[in-house]
Amino acid sequence: MKKGIIGKKVGMTQIFDEKGKVIPVTVIEAGPCVVTQKKTEENDGYNAVQIGFGDQKPQRVSKPLAGHFKKGDVAPKKTLRELRLDDISALNVGDLIKADTFAAGEKVDVTGKSKGKGYAGVIKRWNFRRLKETHGSGPVARHGGSNGACSTPSRVWKGLKMAGHLGAETVTVQNLTVAKVDGENNLIAVKGAIPGPNGGIVVIRDSVKA
Repeated sequence: MKKGIIGKKVGMTQIFDEKGKVIPVTVIEAGPCVVTQKKTEENDGYNAVQIGFGDQKPQRVSKPLAGHFKKGDVAPKKTLRELRLDDISALNVGDLIKADTFAAGEKVDVTGKSKGKGYAGVIKRWNFRRLKETHGSGPVARHGGSNGACSTPSRVWKGLKMAGHLGAETVTVQNLTVAKVDGENNLIAVKGAIPGPNGGIVVIRDSVKA
């Protein structure tokens, strides 16, 4: 990975290209992000930079984080993410990373947290088929059915699809195309949809498939 930035999903809209075609895009408020820590292979065993996004009031920061920001002489940030980059020689603590680090036409991977849907049954969570309600299925038309494995091995197999928590998972959409970059307003528009609700935090990286 060569570059990355933290952003906030604004929402979806559409833009027009030079030929007048409609392009559905997701708008991301990307940066400005500040480098809060620099990790090197000599000191930490790998090369990476920690970047922060979104200003935070000093009184809302824990004492360990306050000391961390004070050590780097940077203002407190709401969101911190670490990026493992191939070359970090050009970045130092306090440097700003802005939206114009990316350009239209580039391929990017966007990582975010999907919408949380709470506790869900097997039909909604795993697309199970319901039972017929004509002859004697009783009140179990939407149930998951038996999950036992008889006397051998006398346990429920790991990974069995059952009802449970749905959504709120880290999802990465790969190989998206940057449609437009507005450096003045710190906005990046990417073709297609990205994970998470509006206002959710996302991380944009150059695509591993590019």
